[in-house]
This record gives sequence, structure tokens and C-alpha cells, in this order.
Amino acid sequence: MSLQLPEDRLDAILARHAAATDEINHAADPVRTVELARELSELDPVVATIDAWRQAKATLDGAQSLIDDPATDSELRALAHEERDAARDEIAARARDLLIALLPKDAADERGVILEIRAGTGGDEASLFAGDLLRMYQRYAAQKGWTVDVLSESEGTVGGYKEVIAEIGGRGVYARLKFESGVHRVQRVPDTEASGRIHTSAATVATLPLASEVDIALNEADIRIDTLRSGGAGGQHVNKTESAVRLTHLPTNTVVLVQDERSQHKNKARAYELLRAKLFDMERMKADAERSADRRAQIGSGDRSERIRTYNFPQGRVTDHRVNLTLYKLDEMMQGLVLDEIVDALTAEHQARLLAAEAAA
Repeated sequence: MSLQLPEDRLDAILARHAAATDEINHAADPVRTVELARELSELDPVVATIDAWRQAKATLDGAQSLIDDPATDSELRALAHEERDAARDEIAARARDLLIALLPKDAADERGVILEIRAGTGGDEASLFAGDLLRMYQRYAAQKGWTVDVLSESEGTVGGYKEVIAEIGGRGVYARLKFESGVHRVQRVPDTEASGRIHTSAATVATLPLASEVDIALNEADIRIDTLRSGGAGGQHVNKTESAVRLTHLPTNTVVLVQDERSQHKNKARAYELLRAKLFDMERMKADAERSADRRAQIGSGDRSERIRTYNFPQGRVTDHRVNLTLYKLDEMMQGLVLDEIVDALTAEHQARLLAAEAAA
């Protein structure tokens, strides 16, 4: 890899860390204190890595000086060779960490997401699997301390969902879930299958970063608002009132429906939030397509027609096809316990591609 670490950027990071540390020690405004604490929590590991990298470079220089000095005795020279080799390994490891830290950040990484799950091929079994996926993400979110609110749901005839839309709130949600968009395939024996034959079904997942009014300015003249009776959960009270809200963005013909709350006002607010997320996602997808002629080759391209993962119940395994990773931990996966292993592998692959692109530029 031909990339070189930019010393001026490293110095700028150290300077910013020192300035933020000084400011937080004298800050009186609680809001500003929280902002600085968050910034320092992000800078601290980078500063530690810079220090380790520079210390390894100093160790390498010192060891090399001993090796080059004719007066160095054989025993000390042998130790210097070992120290030099160890320093080189440390430099390479820390340099990669720093290169990753300096890669352009996705501005949406820290945001919450709109999670959409739809049953695909497979009929009732696909609907049941869509329900399994929602529970998997709910359990994963609970471990992270995130919130999950169902915005809209269309139940399957025997359980699960034909479609379910939820909002997952918290810090860094999109960074962890942005690679989940795509087709999730399941292989298992349905409860209704008397012969024990394995069926293959599928559900599609889409994760959209939440957008603010600053990101997407909506013109009320472009939006048609319809109210209707909710068809989802909520009991008789919901069905007696027109609490569900459907928004249609006329320029793009984008339609969203929110029916979870009994309050029409709350459903309307959530519908606008969902609409902004969809339009924001469309803008991001368009920008990504303009930057890359072959988005299908990219991890996290958001291509929802691509089969990304297979859940094989008879063999107890889950396979992510983008990184050829297979884990024989399907039960733990469905509990949301090992999703991080797959997300970490996808993130590492994504970073490797970005580093390769930087080196080739």
C-alpha cells in the first residue's frame, strides 16, 4: 500500500485534542461539556494510536542506529535486530489503524435508522421469517441500548409480517446496520411441512438513515395527505378512528403510511419523518451512483435486490455472501448475539476497499 500518513493532519488532530481537553476543563455550559466529551471520546483512541505509532518510529530509529554503529557488540546488535523487527510490525499495525481513522466518514453513521422488512418469495414462511428478522434486530438493539418503535405493520396470515417498518433510535445505529440492506434468505422446514422437506424463502431488508428538516426541506404543496382507519395493531379503538396517515410526495410519487399510534397527530409527525428518510436515501443513492459506475461491487451499496445472507436452520449456520463468512451460530444470531461478528467483517472489508481506492488514486 503506497499511502503515506499525513503528518500535518496528525499534528492537527493532536492540537484539536489538546484544545478540546483544555476547553472541557473550563467549560461552564453543560450542553457544551457534553459536546466536548463526545468529541474527546472519538479523538482519544486516535491520539493514543498516533502516540503509539510515533513511539514505534522512535524505537525503530534507535534500534537502527545501534545496528549501524560499528562499536555495538554482537549481543546488543542481536537485541537491536529483534527490537527493530518488533517496531516495524507495530508501525505497520498502527499505520493501518490511523489510515482507517483518517478515511472520509459517512455523515449518516451516527444517526438512527428507518428499518423496513418485507416478506419476499415463500408465502407464509416468508412472512414468518420477516417476523424473525424484526425480533433479531429488536434484540440486537436492546443490547446496544437503542430504542425500537414500530411505525407500520401488515401482518401475515399465519403470523409474522408481510411488511413492517420500524424506527431504531440511538447513537451510531446506521454505522452498525447500514450493511443489512438486501435480500435475506432462509432455509428451513416449515411447521406445516409434514414430509420434512426444506423450504427456501426470503425477506428484503432496507435500512435508511434518519433525516432532519435541514437535510430534506419538504414543500407542503408537493405532499398529499390522506387519513384512514388503521389496519394494524391497536384494537377496536384504532379501527373506529381515522388515525392512520398516508403521505404522497407528488414529485417522486413516494408513498409512506404510518398507523401505529392512536393519535393522528403523532402518526402524521412520524410519517413526515419516514418520508424525509426515504427522500434522503434516494438522494444518497443517486450521489453514490454518480461517484461509482459499479455500485454492486461495493459493500453497503444498499442494493436491495442482492442476496446478501442465508440462514440455514437444519445446519445451524448463517452465511454472509459478501465476505464469504459462515458462522455455525444460528441460534445466537437470531437472538442478536453474534450480529456484531458479521458487521465487523463487513466494516473491515468496506474499509479495505476504501483504502485500496485511496492508494490507487
